[in-house]
Amino acid sequence: MPNDLKILTGNSNYSLACSVSQHLNIPLLDTMVSTFGDGEIMVQINENIRGADVFVLQSTCNPVNNNLMELLLLIDALKRASARRITAVIPYYGYARQDRKVQPRVPISSKLVADLLTAAGTNRVLTIDLHAGQIQGFFNIPVDHLYAAPVLLDYFKGKCHENTVIVSPDAGGVERARAFAKRLDASLAIVDKRREVANVSKVMNVIGDVKGKDAIILDDMIDTAGTTTQAAQAIIENGAKSVFAACSHGVLSGPAIDRINSSVLKEVVVTDTIPMDKKTPICNKLKVLSVAPLLAEAIKRIHEESTVSSLFV
Repeated sequence: MPNDLKILTGNSNYSLACSVSQHLNIPLLDTMVSTFGDGEIMVQINENIRGADVFVLQSTCNPVNNNLMELLLLIDALKRASARRITAVIPYYGYARQDRKVQPRVPISSKLVADLLTAAGTNRVLTIDLHAGQIQGFFNIPVDHLYAAPVLLDYFKGKCHENTVIVSPDAGGVERARAFAKRLDASLAIVDKRREVANVSKVMNVIGDVKGKDAIILDDMIDTAGTTTQAAQAIIENGAKSVFAACSHGVLSGPAIDRINSSVLKEVVVTDTIPMDKKTPICNKLKVLSVAPLLAEAIKRIHEESTVSSLFV
Protein backbone atom coordinates (compact mmCIF):
# COMPACT_ATOMS: atom_id res chain seq x y z
CA MET A 1 0.00 0.00 0.00
CA PRO A 2 1.23 3.56 -0.66
CA ASN A 3 3.09 5.25 2.16
CA ASP A 4 0.56 8.07 2.55
CA LEU A 5 -2.15 5.71 3.88
CA LYS A 6 -2.21 5.86 7.68
CA ILE A 7 -4.42 4.14 10.26
CA LEU A 8 -4.83 4.98 13.92
CA THR A 9 -7.27 4.20 16.69
CA GLY A 10 -8.43 5.26 20.13
CA ASN A 11 -9.27 2.93 23.00
CA SER A 12 -12.75 1.78 21.99
CA ASN A 13 -11.94 -1.24 19.80
CA TYR A 14 -8.21 -1.77 19.69
CA SER A 15 -8.44 -5.46 18.73
CA LEU A 16 -10.49 -4.69 15.61
CA ALA A 17 -8.08 -1.89 14.63
CA CYS A 18 -5.16 -4.32 14.94
CA SER A 19 -6.95 -6.86 12.73
CA VAL A 20 -7.66 -4.22 10.07
CA SER A 21 -4.03 -3.11 10.26
CA GLN A 22 -2.85 -6.69 9.73
CA HIS A 23 -5.13 -7.21 6.74
CA LEU A 24 -3.75 -4.05 5.12
CA ASN A 25 -0.19 -4.84 6.20
CA ILE A 26 0.15 -1.32 7.61
CA PRO A 27 1.14 -0.66 11.23
CA LEU A 28 -1.07 1.49 13.40
CA LEU A 29 0.18 5.02 13.96
CA ASP A 30 1.95 5.60 17.26
CA THR A 31 -0.78 7.42 19.16
CA MET A 32 -1.14 8.27 22.84
CA VAL A 33 -4.64 8.56 24.31
CA SER A 34 -4.59 9.27 28.04
CA THR A 35 -6.83 10.76 30.73
CA PHE A 36 -6.10 13.45 33.30
CA GLY A 37 -7.15 12.95 36.89
CA ASP A 38 -10.32 14.98 36.41
CA GLY A 39 -11.41 12.88 33.42
CA GLU A 40 -10.20 15.13 30.60
CA ILE A 41 -8.91 13.22 27.59
CA MET A 42 -5.58 14.07 25.98
CA VAL A 43 -4.36 12.69 22.66
CA GLN A 44 -1.03 12.99 20.89
CA ILE A 45 0.07 11.56 17.55
CA ASN A 46 3.76 10.70 17.66
CA GLU A 47 4.40 10.39 13.91
CA ASN A 48 4.43 12.77 10.95
CA ILE A 49 1.11 12.65 9.04
CA ARG A 50 1.44 15.83 6.96
CA GLY A 51 -0.28 15.26 3.60
CA ALA A 52 -1.37 11.74 4.55
CA ASP A 53 -4.69 9.97 3.90
CA VAL A 54 -5.64 9.04 7.47
CA PHE A 55 -8.32 6.62 8.69
CA VAL A 56 -9.36 6.85 12.36
CA LEU A 57 -11.02 3.65 13.57
CA GLN A 58 -13.19 4.18 16.65
CA SER A 59 -16.53 2.65 17.65
CA THR A 60 -18.65 4.97 19.76
CA CYS A 61 -19.75 2.15 22.07
CA ASN A 62 -19.75 2.00 25.88
CA PRO A 63 -18.45 4.27 27.39
CA VAL A 64 -20.11 6.18 24.56
CA ASN A 65 -19.26 9.74 25.54
CA ASN A 66 -15.59 8.98 26.28
CA ASN A 67 -15.15 7.15 22.99
CA LEU A 68 -16.91 9.89 21.04
CA MET A 69 -14.73 12.55 22.66
CA GLU A 70 -11.58 10.53 21.90
CA LEU A 71 -12.66 10.36 18.25
CA LEU A 72 -13.31 14.10 18.04
CA LEU A 73 -9.96 14.96 19.63
CA LEU A 74 -8.10 12.56 17.34
CA ILE A 75 -9.73 14.16 14.30
CA ASP A 76 -8.88 17.64 15.53
CA ALA A 77 -5.25 16.60 16.14
CA LEU A 78 -5.02 15.19 12.63
CA LYS A 79 -6.49 18.34 11.10
CA ARG A 80 -4.01 20.55 12.96
CA ALA A 81 -1.16 18.26 11.89
CA SER A 82 -2.06 18.90 8.22
CA ALA A 83 -3.45 15.50 7.24
CA ARG A 84 -4.62 15.61 3.62
CA ARG A 85 -7.86 13.71 4.24
CA ILE A 86 -9.42 12.36 7.45
CA THR A 87 -11.86 9.46 7.31
CA ALA A 88 -13.71 8.50 10.49
CA VAL A 89 -14.17 4.73 10.46
CA ILE A 90 -17.00 4.13 12.93
CA PRO A 91 -17.96 0.43 12.93
CA TYR A 92 -20.68 1.13 15.52
CA TYR A 93 -22.25 4.60 15.37
CA GLY A 94 -23.51 5.55 18.84
CA TYR A 95 -26.64 7.67 19.36
CA ALA A 96 -28.05 6.23 16.11
CA ARG A 97 -31.31 5.23 17.80
CA GLN A 98 -32.06 8.90 18.51
CA ASP A 99 -32.60 9.74 14.85
CA ARG A 100 -35.91 11.64 15.10
CA LYS A 101 -38.19 13.44 17.54
CA VAL A 102 -40.45 10.77 19.04
CA GLN A 103 -41.93 13.18 21.58
CA PRO A 104 -41.86 16.94 22.24
CA ARG A 105 -38.73 18.74 23.44
CA VAL A 106 -36.16 16.03 22.73
CA PRO A 107 -32.97 16.32 20.65
CA ILE A 108 -32.11 14.52 17.44
CA SER A 109 -28.87 13.23 18.92
CA SER A 110 -27.57 11.33 15.89
CA LYS A 111 -27.75 14.56 13.85
CA LEU A 112 -25.81 16.41 16.56
CA VAL A 113 -23.09 13.74 16.50
CA ALA A 114 -22.89 14.08 12.71
CA ASP A 115 -22.45 17.85 13.08
CA LEU A 116 -19.74 17.38 15.72
CA LEU A 117 -17.78 14.99 13.51
CA THR A 118 -17.99 17.38 10.56
CA ALA A 119 -17.05 20.44 12.64
CA ALA A 120 -14.03 18.58 14.07
CA GLY A 121 -12.61 18.20 10.56
CA THR A 122 -13.85 14.85 9.23
CA ASN A 123 -13.77 14.64 5.44
CA ARG A 124 -15.49 11.25 5.08
CA VAL A 125 -17.26 8.65 7.22
CA LEU A 126 -17.15 4.87 6.88
CA THR A 127 -19.61 2.95 9.03
CA ILE A 128 -21.47 -0.37 9.31
CA ASP A 129 -25.22 -0.97 9.62
CA LEU A 130 -26.61 2.33 10.84
CA HIS A 131 -29.72 1.84 12.95
CA ALA A 132 -31.56 4.03 10.42
CA GLY A 133 -30.18 4.41 6.90
CA GLN A 134 -31.38 8.01 6.64
CA ILE A 135 -28.69 9.05 9.14
CA GLN A 136 -26.41 9.23 6.08
CA GLY A 137 -28.35 12.36 5.15
CA PHE A 138 -27.41 14.03 8.43
CA PHE A 139 -23.89 14.47 7.03
CA ASN A 140 -22.82 17.04 4.46
CA ILE A 141 -19.76 14.91 3.69
CA PRO A 142 -19.54 11.53 1.91
CA VAL A 143 -20.71 8.51 3.93
CA ASP A 144 -19.89 4.93 2.97
CA HIS A 145 -22.48 2.70 4.64
CA LEU A 146 -21.39 -0.94 4.73
CA TYR A 147 -23.45 -3.93 5.80
CA ALA A 148 -22.37 -6.87 7.95
CA ALA A 149 -24.86 -9.15 6.16
CA PRO A 150 -22.19 -10.80 3.93
CA VAL A 151 -20.20 -11.78 7.04
CA LEU A 152 -23.30 -13.25 8.72
CA LEU A 153 -24.41 -14.94 5.50
CA ASP A 154 -21.11 -16.78 5.09
CA TYR A 155 -21.50 -18.18 8.60
CA PHE A 156 -25.12 -19.31 8.28
CA LYS A 157 -24.78 -20.81 4.81
CA GLY A 158 -23.03 -23.75 6.45
CA LYS A 159 -25.81 -24.16 9.00
CA CYS A 160 -28.96 -23.58 6.99
CA HIS A 161 -31.15 -26.07 5.15
CA GLU A 162 -34.58 -26.05 3.53
CA ASN A 163 -36.37 -25.81 6.91
CA THR A 164 -34.79 -22.48 7.88
CA VAL A 165 -36.87 -19.37 8.54
CA ILE A 166 -35.52 -15.83 8.99
CA VAL A 167 -37.44 -13.86 11.61
CA SER A 168 -37.65 -10.09 11.93
CA PRO A 169 -38.08 -9.12 15.61
CA ASP A 170 -40.26 -6.14 14.63
CA ALA A 171 -41.96 -4.56 11.64
CA GLY A 172 -39.09 -2.11 11.12
CA GLY A 173 -36.60 -4.89 10.35
CA VAL A 174 -38.69 -6.69 7.72
CA GLU A 175 -36.71 -5.33 4.75
CA ARG A 176 -33.43 -6.48 6.31
CA ALA A 177 -34.82 -9.92 7.13
CA ARG A 178 -36.39 -10.34 3.68
CA ALA A 179 -33.11 -9.60 1.90
CA PHE A 180 -31.28 -12.04 4.21
CA ALA A 181 -33.91 -14.75 3.66
CA LYS A 182 -33.71 -14.33 -0.11
CA ARG A 183 -29.95 -14.89 -0.10
CA LEU A 184 -30.30 -18.00 2.07
CA ASP A 185 -33.32 -19.25 0.10
CA ALA A 186 -35.24 -19.34 3.39
CA SER A 187 -38.77 -18.37 4.37
CA LEU A 188 -39.70 -15.23 6.33
CA ALA A 189 -41.59 -14.57 9.57
CA ILE A 190 -42.24 -11.46 11.67
CA VAL A 191 -42.67 -10.98 15.42
CA ASP A 192 -45.30 -8.43 16.35
CA LYS A 193 -44.31 -6.60 19.54
CA ARG A 194 -45.38 -3.55 21.47
CA ARG A 195 -42.84 -1.49 23.40
CA GLU A 196 -44.29 0.25 26.45
CA VAL A 197 -41.08 2.01 27.63
CA ALA A 198 -37.46 2.13 26.40
CA ASN A 199 -35.66 -1.23 26.56
CA VAL A 200 -38.86 -3.02 27.66
CA SER A 201 -40.93 -4.87 25.07
CA LYS A 202 -43.78 -7.34 25.03
CA VAL A 203 -44.01 -9.94 22.28
CA MET A 204 -47.55 -10.28 21.00
CA ASN A 205 -47.64 -12.66 18.06
CA VAL A 206 -45.61 -14.49 15.41
CA ILE A 207 -46.67 -13.84 11.83
CA GLY A 208 -45.58 -16.62 9.49
CA ASP A 209 -44.89 -20.34 9.63
CA VAL A 210 -42.11 -21.38 12.02
CA LYS A 211 -43.41 -24.82 13.04
CA GLY A 212 -40.73 -27.52 12.81
CA LYS A 213 -38.18 -25.05 11.45
CA ASP A 214 -34.82 -23.67 12.58
CA ALA A 215 -35.38 -19.94 13.11
CA ILE A 216 -32.82 -17.15 12.87
CA ILE A 217 -33.82 -13.85 14.49
CA LEU A 218 -32.06 -11.08 12.55
CA ASP A 219 -31.58 -7.55 13.88
CA ASP A 220 -29.12 -4.68 13.50
CA MET A 221 -28.28 -4.67 17.23
CA ILE A 222 -29.00 -6.51 20.46
CA ASP A 223 -28.95 -4.19 23.48
CA THR A 224 -30.52 -5.57 26.66
CA ALA A 225 -31.66 -8.71 24.76
CA GLY A 226 -35.23 -8.35 26.06
CA THR A 227 -36.80 -8.25 22.61
CA THR A 228 -34.59 -11.05 21.27
CA THR A 229 -35.15 -13.50 24.12
CA GLN A 230 -38.91 -12.84 24.27
CA ALA A 231 -39.13 -13.30 20.50
CA ALA A 232 -37.19 -16.57 20.77
CA GLN A 233 -39.60 -17.84 23.42
CA ALA A 234 -42.61 -16.91 21.28
CA ILE A 235 -41.08 -18.67 18.26
CA ILE A 236 -40.47 -21.86 20.26
CA GLU A 237 -44.04 -21.73 21.58
CA ASN A 238 -45.20 -21.57 17.97
CA GLY A 239 -43.47 -24.86 17.21
CA ALA A 240 -39.97 -23.97 16.00
CA LYS A 241 -37.34 -26.67 16.38
CA SER A 242 -34.51 -24.27 17.38
CA VAL A 243 -33.82 -20.54 17.50
CA PHE A 244 -30.63 -18.63 16.66
CA ALA A 245 -30.11 -14.87 16.85
CA ALA A 246 -27.83 -12.75 14.67
CA CYS A 247 -26.99 -9.05 14.63
CA SER A 248 -24.31 -6.64 13.46
CA HIS A 249 -23.81 -4.88 16.80
CA GLY A 250 -23.72 -6.79 20.09
CA VAL A 251 -24.30 -3.91 22.52
CA LEU A 252 -25.29 -6.44 25.23
CA SER A 253 -25.81 -3.98 28.06
CA GLY A 254 -27.29 -4.51 31.52
CA PRO A 255 -28.95 -7.93 31.93
CA ALA A 256 -28.32 -9.02 28.32
CA ILE A 257 -25.84 -11.82 29.05
CA ASP A 258 -27.97 -13.30 31.85
CA ARG A 259 -31.04 -13.19 29.63
CA ILE A 260 -29.23 -14.93 26.77
CA ASN A 261 -27.79 -17.60 29.06
CA SER A 262 -31.21 -18.42 30.52
CA SER A 263 -33.11 -18.19 27.21
CA VAL A 264 -34.12 -20.83 24.67
CA LEU A 265 -31.64 -19.36 22.16
CA LYS A 266 -29.22 -21.93 20.83
CA GLU A 267 -26.63 -19.39 19.65
CA VAL A 268 -26.23 -15.62 19.35
CA VAL A 269 -24.01 -14.49 16.45
CA VAL A 270 -22.57 -10.97 16.53
CA THR A 271 -19.70 -9.13 14.84
CA ASP A 272 -16.76 -7.36 16.46
CA THR A 273 -17.92 -3.82 15.63
CA ILE A 274 -18.15 -3.63 19.43
CA PRO A 275 -15.42 -5.46 21.39
CA MET A 276 -16.66 -8.74 22.88
CA ASP A 277 -13.51 -9.74 24.78
CA LYS A 278 -15.07 -9.35 28.24
CA LYS A 279 -18.41 -10.94 27.32
CA THR A 280 -17.50 -14.17 25.54
CA PRO A 281 -16.04 -15.97 28.61
CA ILE A 282 -19.32 -15.65 30.52
CA CYS A 283 -21.64 -16.50 27.61
CA ASN A 284 -20.92 -19.76 25.79
CA LYS A 285 -23.83 -19.07 23.41
CA LEU A 286 -22.02 -16.07 21.91
CA LYS A 287 -20.27 -16.42 18.55
CA VAL A 288 -18.21 -13.44 17.35
CA LEU A 289 -17.44 -12.89 13.65
CA SER A 290 -14.92 -10.31 12.43
CA VAL A 291 -15.66 -7.43 10.07
CA ALA A 292 -11.94 -6.61 9.78
CA PRO A 293 -11.59 -7.99 6.21
CA LEU A 294 -14.65 -5.97 5.12
CA LEU A 295 -13.34 -2.73 6.66
CA ALA A 296 -9.83 -3.31 5.34
CA GLU A 297 -11.11 -3.79 1.79
CA ALA A 298 -13.27 -0.65 2.05
CA ILE A 299 -10.34 1.41 3.37
CA LYS A 300 -8.11 0.15 0.56
CA ARG A 301 -10.67 1.06 -2.11
CA ILE A 302 -11.40 4.49 -0.65
CA HIS A 303 -7.69 5.26 -0.50
CA GLU A 304 -7.19 4.12 -4.11
CA GLU A 305 -10.28 6.11 -5.21
CA SER A 306 -11.83 2.94 -6.65
CA THR A 307 -15.44 1.80 -6.38
CA VAL A 308 -16.82 0.46 -3.11
CA SER A 309 -20.29 -0.24 -4.51
CA SER A 310 -19.78 -4.00 -4.60
CA LEU A 311 -19.31 -3.97 -0.81
CA PHE A 312 -22.76 -2.42 -0.22
CA VAL A 313 -24.61 -5.75 -0.22
